[in-house]
Amino acid sequence: MMNIKPSAAIRKNYNQISELCRQTGEPVYLTKNGEGDLVVMDVESFARRESLLKLKEKLMQSELDILKGRAYSVDETVAAMRQAVAEAANDRKK
Repeated sequence: MMNIKPSAAIRKNYNQISELCRQTGEPVYLTKNGEGDLVVMDVESFARRESLLKLKEKLMQSELDILKGRAYSVDETVAAMRQAVAEAANDRKK
C-alpha cells in the first residue's frame, strides 16, 4: 500500500509519520500542491534497500560478465557471492 501525505503533514505530524514508516517498513510519499515532492522512510528500511540494490548491481555485473564470455569457476563464484553477501550484511549494520 502506498502512503501519500501532503508535505504539511511532516511538520504537523512528524511523530505519526515516523511511526508509520517504522511500522510498515514502507516509504511515505509527500506531496506539495498536489504533486510528488519527497519520499520519507525509516533508516533501517533505507539501509536494507540500499544493501539489496548493491547486491543486485553485483549480480547484474556477473550476468554481464557471463554474456561477454568472462566465466568463473564454481569456487570463484562461491567466493564472490559470499563476499557480496558479507558486504551487504555489513552495510545493513551501518
